[in-house]
Amino acid sequence: MQNYTVKHNRLTAEEFIELWPTGWGNPPSLPQTELAMQNSLFRVSVYDGERVVAMARLIGDLGLCYYIKDVVVRPEYQKMGLGKLLINQIINFVKTKAVKGTSVFIELCSRPDKVGFYKKLGLSENDGQSMKLRIKAE
Repeated sequence: MQNYTVKHNRLTAEEFIELWPTGWGNPPSLPQTELAMQNSLFRVSVYDGERVVAMARLIGDLGLCYYIKDVVVRPEYQKMGLGKLLINQIINFVKTKAVKGTSVFIELCSRPDKVGFYKKLGLSENDGQSMKLRIKAE
């Protein structure tokens, strides 16, 4: 792997918005993203020089619930080990923050074309069905 810089809890809302469309389409608004960055348990980002090239964040309650969100690696940086690095950084965070002696699940919702990638990292499918509800804030 090249000489990338990994940063914890430094990903800015602007960087998130810059990187988002390379994996997911239209980004959320700046106020939404700022709030999401402030309320994430853990953010990990990878830089090639000054350019953000990969990101992931973890949300949850530090007790029972851990959920990986917004994993994005720029297409031209995929298949270089950055996705694995992101997930391993998150797993290590949970190992150090979870209640000692307990076991917890880390969950995520994967796009169908990425399921194989996550399986290679040790994640497995569960019996649940991913569901969503989009609402307009008042």
